[in-house]
Amino acid sequence: MDKYLQLPPQSRLDVFALAEGLTRAGRLSAKNLTRLRGHTATAVHPLVHLAELKLADLARPGEVLDMPQLLRFVSEQAEQPVVEIDPLNLDMAAISDVMSQAFAQRHHILAVAVTDEEVEVASAEPWITQWEKDLEHAVRRRVKRVLADPREITKHTREFYAMAHSVQGARSANRSSHGRLANLESMLELGVKGEPDANDQHIVGVVDWLLQYAFEQRASDIHMEPRRDVGLVRLRIDGVLHKVYELPAAVAAAVTSRFKILARLDVAEKRRPQDGRLKTRTPDGAEVELRLSTLPTAFGEKLVMRIFDPEVLLKSFEALGLRGDDFERWESMTTAGTGIVLVTGPTGSGKTTTLYSTLRRLATAEVNVCTIEDPIEMVEPAFNQMQVNHSIDLDFASGVRALMRQDPDIIMVGEIRDLETANMAIQAALTGHLVLSTLHTNDSPGAISRLIELGVPAFLIRATVRGVMSQRLVRTLCHQCKRLETADSLAWLALVGNDAMAMPEQLYRPTGCKHCRETGYLGREGIYEVLVASSDVQDTITEHHSVPAIRASAMTGGMVPLRLAGAEKVIRGETTIEEVLRVAPAEER
Repeated sequence: MDKYLQLPPQSRLDVFALAEGLTRAGRLSAKNLTRLRGHTATAVHPLVHLAELKLADLARPGEVLDMPQLLRFVSEQAEQPVVEIDPLNLDMAAISDVMSQAFAQRHHILAVAVTDEEVEVASAEPWITQWEKDLEHAVRRRVKRVLADPREITKHTREFYAMAHSVQGARSANRSSHGRLANLESMLELGVKGEPDANDQHIVGVVDWLLQYAFEQRASDIHMEPRRDVGLVRLRIDGVLHKVYELPAAVAAAVTSRFKILARLDVAEKRRPQDGRLKTRTPDGAEVELRLSTLPTAFGEKLVMRIFDPEVLLKSFEALGLRGDDFERWESMTTAGTGIVLVTGPTGSGKTTTLYSTLRRLATAEVNVCTIEDPIEMVEPAFNQMQVNHSIDLDFASGVRALMRQDPDIIMVGEIRDLETANMAIQAALTGHLVLSTLHTNDSPGAISRLIELGVPAFLIRATVRGVMSQRLVRTLCHQCKRLETADSLAWLALVGNDAMAMPEQLYRPTGCKHCRETGYLGREGIYEVLVASSDVQDTITEHHSVPAIRASAMTGGMVPLRLAGAEKVIRGETTIEEVLRVAPAEER
């Protein structure tokens, strides 16, 4: 390979030297080289300085020399691979043990992978080697050099060591990791303290870092899971859990206590589940609400926090994935003015988001929108929201009964769980109200079957139910790195079954890049199965109903089953066959 950039050993990159190398390689014009000739050294790294100038790349007409291109060029010249630093793939505890923060900052380096034989170290100065022998001697492992964006190195060095410092400080406050309550294997150790104080500044630092990290990574849930000797921290991103940290068990217990304090839960009570909520702000100032749930387990309290982004309420149905004929059917059902409209699907399938988005569209100044929820997941000023409270016998049924005396136009019931709640919803619909609610069923026809199984007479279902929408969330392909491949006929057959849907010759597949954290997917959208209660469908709703008959009648009226709705997204290059098969159930025949 031709060498266009050669620097003496222990030399730092220089803007003009880098520009000269790019010019010799035919990447930078002589005019731009002249512009850079008088450049004086600044605190900004040369790679960052050149990337921010957005100079034309002669080898790629219409493109600029951005950071990825500059790193690739330096990588070829220094013969060091480029890495994208993905925090989710780093063992932060191991990294902070390999080298001190002072050493990392002095040499502007960061360990990005640690094994028993090797330490992979990221740097933006490939010709500086003086620190290598010192590090190899200290850790007794060989050093593998890689290149990375200097801004990412600086950012993650600051964040990782701040977290490590907080954990170490909290651990120092309590040298034992065994003094935990509610541990199935607790030991009696005399003369040692319990978990660190939840208000300790180090614990506060760990909590702040976890929240900001979760917001940056677009997490929907934070899991704190106690194990025998450690506490696992996991984030759910695009529906998939990622392990991000292992805390000492006592520190993890203190962090859980800190979150309970913030949510005004009973910190002393560790034997029974508790629910709470708190509000905070993201680093960019946006308000975010978190719903907390604790659960006693064998090794301590497990804590799950669901993150509710208010921006979700502002999303259009187009952004949620509800488009075309399905959207028109949903719109006709929810603007009918009276009747019951149901949304079905498992936990985490986006039912609440769909209902809130729908209610926000319906909540004009001319109507009174009331909700009964367990719990209130997102506070919305346009609604009158009430929360279930079992300690005072305020359940869904009694809540709907109370709402009926509040002159409502639209009522949202969080979930129909029993016959009493179903009867109250039906009474509300019969007296001229629009009722929106959810059911836990696999598909839309199954919702009709569930109501009959609860004991609702078929004639009341025919009179009140306007329609049912079943939904799932599928991960969407990353537009930056998806690629076309020959379609797999067997996988396609598993998806569409006996339905005659032509298989395309090529389909998009996930690859993985920095943009999507090497997963090949970025974000999620819904797939929907919309059943409209037409007269033909109503004729199939009887006490001796048949789910396949209801399904067949609904499909004749235009309902597209979940898997076929997913197949259409696959054809459009929005997701993959495997993703749809993962979330969508097979049809009941």
